Amino acid sequence: MLRSLVGSEMCIRDRLEAKLYADGWRRHDSTGFLNACGPLWTRREDGEWGYGMLATSRHLNPAGVLHGGALLTLVDHAVSTVAWQACGRIPCLTLQLDGHFVGAVAPLSFVEVRAAVRQRTRGLVFLHARAAVGEVPVFQAQAIMKIVQPKRPEAIESGPSA
Repeated sequence: MLRSLVGSEMCIRDRLEAKLYADGWRRHDSTGFLNACGPLWTRREDGEWGYGMLATSRHLNPAGVLHGGALLTLVDHAVSTVAWQACGRIPCLTLQLDGHFVGAVAPLSFVEVRAAVRQRTRGLVFLHARAAVGEVPVFQAQAIMKIVQPKRPEAIESGPSA
């Protein structure tokens, strides 16, 4: 019975992925931790990027819905990437990510995250994000990202000061 359930999910997942491709989404297999959480999906729309995840059986918690940690990982990736783009592709680190779960993500649902910069200072980026399944919100977040300033070349060459 387990094999038929796994096979059934694979067939449904393949159809859902084909629809995502047809709708302009692109799959991104990553390395490291994001590889274990993905695959992640992206789509550019109206000058903004959308980030998404198809909730498969490996992403579910014991209650049978998308694990909160998987959703937080997707949101963190989205706000980090939006901050990185807003800073001219300078890396940004998450200092704070406050969120509220407002709904569940059922198995084989596609959850999409949209993030936007609210304010930027010399060293910080303030963002908000919303995750939804279709038009139904499931998570809302505020984030503060630290802009990682590139080291001055002369500081790298000379090493630490004496």
